[in-house]
Amino acid sequence: MKATVKWADGAMFVGESGSGHTVVMDGPEDLGGRNLAARPMEMLLLGAGGCSIYDVLTMLKKSRQQVVDCRVELNADRADAVPAVFTRIDMHFIVVGVGLKENHVKRAVQLSAEKYCSASIMLGAAGVEITHSYEMVEFAPAI
Repeated sequence: MKATVKWADGAMFVGESGSGHTVVMDGPEDLGGRNLAARPMEMLLLGAGGCSIYDVLTMLKKSRQQVVDCRVELNADRADAVPAVFTRIDMHFIVVGVGLKENHVKRAVQLSAEKYCSASIMLGAAGVEITHSYEMVEFAPAI
């Protein structure tokens, strides 16, 4: 896997992935940025969430669960000292569907946490305390 990050201006950077996609990152105004894009550490948190939700949805689809919507809410704490690494990340999945089976949702979240999500497993190995929780919401179409 390859990527390039290029300085644009102030504390703004443009990253390009090996697959050719670009993303802008920026810092806060007090650190020379203009607050026009996500911070690099926010990107890291989003990446962990994206990796994990991808796993959960893939497993739920394979188990023929009728998922209508899914999101993962991430709350992270960082160290007060430099380096301001993540010390804790809470991942809370909200799965909306029709007739969801709890054992399938629970297992998908567990397997992502323990086996499949490279990003969160890597962060956990680096000492970040990561918790996973979920809730299921029965889909009720609007009438």
